[in-house]
Amino acid sequence: GIAGGIFCPFEAMSQKNNNIPTMPQPVVKELNMKKTIAKNLVMGGIAGIVGACCTYPLDMVKTRMQSQKVLPGGERMYNSSLDCFRKIIQAEGARGLYRGLPAQLVGITPEKAIKLTMNDTLRYYFTDKRTGTIQIWQEAVAGGSGGLFQVIATNPYELVKIRLQTQKVGPGEARRGALSIMRELGVRGMYTGAGACLLRDVPFSAIYFTVYANIKKSISEPGEKLGIGKLFACAFGAGTISAATVTPADVVKTRLQLRDESGSKYKGIRDAFSRILKEEGPRALFKGTVPRVMIVSPLFGITLAVYETLQHHFV
Repeated sequence: GIAGGIFCPFEAMSQKNNNIPTMPQPVVKELNMKKTIAKNLVMGGIAGIVGACCTYPLDMVKTRMQSQKVLPGGERMYNSSLDCFRKIIQAEGARGLYRGLPAQLVGITPEKAIKLTMNDTLRYYFTDKRTGTIQIWQEAVAGGSGGLFQVIATNPYELVKIRLQTQKVGPGEARRGALSIMRELGVRGMYTGAGACLLRDVPFSAIYFTVYANIKKSISEPGEKLGIGKLFACAFGAGTISAATVTPADVVKTRLQLRDESGSKYKGIRDAFSRILKEEGPRALFKGTVPRVMIVSPLFGITLAVYETLQHHFV
C-alpha cells in the first residue's frame, strides 16, 4: 500500500531444508504492474468519491471563508466557520452546502486515482526488493510526484467548484451551472491559478505520504495489515499536519481562481501573496485553516482507509 504494507507486502524468509543453503528470498513480491496500476486507478477513484461526498459541506465553508474580503471599516460577512455554516443554510438552504458537488466528483475521481496510483507505483520502484526499505527522500519524491501529476485534473475542477460556490446571484437572476462556467473559461482558462495549485499540491503530497507511511510504520509490525480504524487514524493525523502547513498556498490559489468583478484581479502568485499580506495582514494567509484541516483530515482518512481496504481484497 501507500506505506509499503499493501503494495509491498512483507513475507517471512524461509528455507526448505536447513541442510541445503538457499538464496535469500525477496521481501517484496514482484507485481504485474500493468494490472496493479489499472486496479489502483479504479480503487483510487472510488475511494475519492466516498471521501468527497462525506466532507463536501466543510469544503464549502472553507471556500467561503477564504474568499471573503475585509470591507471598509473592518466588517466581515462571516465571523467564524460555524457562522459561515449557519448563514449558508439560512440563505440557501441545506442544498447550498452541496453546491458544486457534481464538479467536485467529476474532478476528484481522476485526481485521487492519479495521486494514489502515482505514489504507490513510485514507492514500489524505489523500495529495495530484498530488504523492503525505502529512503525518506524517496517517499517524498513519490508523494510529490503524485501531487504534480494530479494538477492536470485538480485545477479545472477546483476552479469550476470555486466559481459555483462563490457566485453572487441577484433577484430574478438564474444561477450558472458548471458547463456554462467551463464554456466561458475555455481550455486555457481552466488552468488559471495552476502555478499556485502546484505550489500547494506538490509539497502537500510530499509531506502527507511521507508522514502517513512513517506513522503506519511506527504503530505496526513488519507485514502487519492494519485495520480500517487504524488506517483512518494514520491518514487523519498526516492530513492535519500537511493541510495546516500549506494553507497559505491554498489561500493564494483560491484568490487567483475567484471571479473578481471589481477589477482588482491579482496578476499572479507573487502579486496575490504580497497584496494579501499588505492589505489584510499575515493572518489572512491562514484563513480557513481550521475548516481546511477539518476537510482534508477526514477526507484523506476516509479515502485512504477505503483505498487500502480495497487493496487488501483486490491487489
